[in-house]
Amino acid sequence: MPSTARTQTERTGTAMNTAVRSTNHPRLSPHVRVTFDQVRQRHVLLGPESVVVLNPTAAAILDLCDGQRAVAEIVRELRGRYANVPDDEVRDFLARLVVRRCVELCDE
Repeated sequence: MPSTARTQTERTGTAMNTAVRSTNHPRLSPHVRVTFDQVRQRHVLLGPESVVVLNPTAAAILDLCDGQRAVAEIVRELRGRYANVPDDEVRDFLARLVVRRCVELCDE
C-alpha cells in the first residue's frame, strides 16, 4: 500500500535523490565552510544559521571537494586512506549536501 506521507520532493520542491555522477566536480557552496571546532574537537560544516558536526570521513570528503577533482578521483584518494570506501556512499553523501545547497556540482 503506498504511503500517504509527502515525499521530500513534495515538501521542499527538491528531489532527494539528486544524481551525483563520478565525473562531477564537487565544491563547497560559497556560503558554507569547513573548519575545526576547538570545543567539540571535530570538524564542522558551517552555513548560515547552521552547524553540522562531521565525522572524520565526511571531513575528508569535503576537504577534497575543491571543484578540480572529479568524484571518481575523490573516491580513489579516499581509498588510499581508508580500507573500505564504497563509491555509492560517497555519491549519496554528496547528494544529500547538494540538496541542502552545501555542495555544488560542476561538469568539467
